[in-house]
Amino acid sequence: MHKQHSAVTTAVLPPLAWQKSKRSNPSGNCVEMAPLPNGGIAVRNSRDPNGPALVYTLDEMSAFIGGVRDGDFDNLIG
Repeated sequence: MHKQHSAVTTAVLPPLAWQKSKRSNPSGNCVEMAPLPNGGIAVRNSRDPNGPALVYTLDEMSAFIGGVRDGDFDNLIG
């Protein structure tokens, strides 16, 4: 069974070292990611740092990043 992910407010997360991509631009259209103490990864919108964050396991993020590297999602951006 696939685990559903809920958004959590960043206020319930411990202090994290958020990181943006080097491809971020001044328009603020970026996401930030941070490693969690339990080995997971949190993802948030950089324009709303106090807003919701999605939390994923390391395996889930590894699969996603592998798919990005393989071009699996290129059709979503044109």
